[in-house]
Amino acid sequence: MRRLFLFACTYGMRYTTYMHNNRKKTQHIWIVFLITLLITITVGVGVMYVVSGKTTATDTAYKAETSEKPEANSVTAQIMKIDDVKDEVAEEPAVAEESDDSRFGAILADKELCAKQHIYAADAMYEDEIKLLFAGDISLAEGYSIMGALRDKGGDISAGFSEDTLSVMREADVFMLNNEFTYSNRGEPTPDKQYTFRANPANVHYLTDMGVDIVSLANNHTYDYGQVSLLDTLDTLEGIDMPYVGAGRNIEEAMQPSYYIVNDTKIAFVSATQIERNDNPDTKGATKDSPGTFRCWFNDRVLDVIKEADDNSDYVVAYIHWGTELEENTDWAQDELAPKLASAGADLIIGDHPHILQRLDYAGNTPIIFSMGNYWFNSKTQDTGLLEVILNTDGSTKTVRFIPAIQSGCRTAIVSGEEQTRILNYMQSISPHVSIDSDGYITKK
Repeated sequence: MRRLFLFACTYGMRYTTYMHNNRKKTQHIWIVFLITLLITITVGVGVMYVVSGKTTATDTAYKAETSEKPEANSVTAQIMKIDDVKDEVAEEPAVAEESDDSRFGAILADKELCAKQHIYAADAMYEDEIKLLFAGDISLAEGYSIMGALRDKGGDISAGFSEDTLSVMREADVFMLNNEFTYSNRGEPTPDKQYTFRANPANVHYLTDMGVDIVSLANNHTYDYGQVSLLDTLDTLEGIDMPYVGAGRNIEEAMQPSYYIVNDTKIAFVSATQIERNDNPDTKGATKDSPGTFRCWFNDRVLDVIKEADDNSDYVVAYIHWGTELEENTDWAQDELAPKLASAGADLIIGDHPHILQRLDYAGNTPIIFSMGNYWFNSKTQDTGLLEVILNTDGSTKTVRFIPAIQSGCRTAIVSGEEQTRILNYMQSISPHVSIDSDGYITKK
C-alpha cells in the first residue's frame, strides 16, 4: 500500500510539472491530483481491512489450538509427562526373571545361611561329574626346609611342584589337604614338644597358589604356639576365604562340617583327630567356651557329626588324623574307627598323620586310604601321591584313583613310567582287599 501511495504522489507531481511546463493544460493539475489521492486512500483502507481480518482469524485459531494443548511448563504438564511415561512402560512387554530350578539355588542365594552353615560353591570342569582331590601333610613353617628352599628359588610356587602336578591340583573341582602347622607371629612354643610349626601369615597365599579349596586343621600342630596361634590361624584362613574343618573357637565350630555344592551336588567335609592319645594333650581339644581341635579319641561325637552331614548332603568325606608315625601298618584304633565312620554315613575316608603311605581299603562300599603321607612337608625323598575321586552328579562314586608322586629336595612331582609302576606295585602289596590297575584306578576285591 505504501508503494502505491508513493507511486501516485510521484506520478501526480510529475504530471503537475509537465502541465506547468505546458501552460496550455494548467487547468487540469489540481483535478488530476485530487482524483489520484482519492483513489490511493480508498485502496489503502481496503487493504488494511483485509489484512486486519486475516490476522484476527489467525489469532483466534491459535488460541483455540493452544487452549486444547497447554504448553508443558507447569506442574500439570509434568504430571502429564509422567503419565505418558507410565503408558509407554505399560505398553512394553514384561521381561520374566530367570528362575533357578536347581536343588540348591535358593540356598546359595542366601548368603547369610551359607556363612552360618559353612556352605560354599565351586564351578565344575565338566557338567556331568565332580572331581575331588586329596593330599596329605604340608608345612610352610618358618625355620624348616620347605620355606627355605622356596625362598632360595625365588618364592614362586612352581619351585615346589612340577608343572603337571600343579595342573592336576588346580584342575580339581575341590582339592583338600592337611594344614600341619599354625599361621601366627605370636605365642610361645609348646614346652617340651620336639617339633613346633609356625608359619608367617603372609604366606597363606601359597594355598591358593596350589589350588587348595579346603584344609583340615584337626592335627597335633595347630596349637603349637598356644591358643593365640590357633586363633590367628582361623583369622588368617578366613582372611582369604579358605574353608577349614576340624578346629574352631569352640567345640560347636570345631565340629561343624563344611559343604561344597558342585554341579548341584552337595558334598560334606568332616575332620577330627585322635592325636594326641591322652586325656590332657598338648594340642587342646575345643570345649564349649575355648578354642581347640575336634577330638575323636574315645568319644562318638564324630559319628554323630557324620550322621548329621549324611542327612544334609549327597556325599560325605571324613578326613581323620590318626595312626602311628612312620608305621606302615595301621593300628588298632584306626581299624576300629574306620568301619564306624562308614556305618555312620561316610562315603570316603582319608587319613593322615603317620607321614608315610598306608594301605588302601574298603569298609563296605566306602573307600579308605589310611594315610596319604607327607605331600610337601620336608626335604626327604619319599613316596607320596594324590587320591582322585570322581563322582556322578547323584553323589555316587564313579572312579577312585591313586596318583603316585615323589617328594624330594623340597619339591613334589607326579611320576610316570617305572617310578609310577613301582609305587603302584607297593600300594598293591600293602592293600590286599583292593585291586589297583596300571593307571592307579582302584576297585574293591
